Amino acid sequence: MAAYIIARVRITNADQYGQYKLLTPAAVAAHGGKFIVRGAEHEVLEGDADERRIVVLEFPTSNGARTFYDSSEYVEARAVRSGAAEMEMVLVEGV
Repeated sequence: MAAYIIARVRITNADQYGQYKLLTPAAVAAHGGKFIVRGAEHEVLEGDADERRIVVLEFPTSNGARTFYDSSEYVEARAVRSGAAEMEMVLVEGV
């Protein structure tokens, strides 16, 4: 079953976050994932307005998503991101 990582991101240092963005595509692809949404404009239909960036990744399985998150490539990317953004990230299985 497909699984998705959904992230809400508040960028606090755009230059440093840009370095993180360069590292993530290879890490995602190496673990069978792909970007579905990557920071595009969005509109709040219900609830409070939220300016955070939205990112959605799709993986073939939740195990694959977890393997990506724990991979050495992504651990390195997260270290680069440290201090550059406030991240909220969840893993959810699809239907």
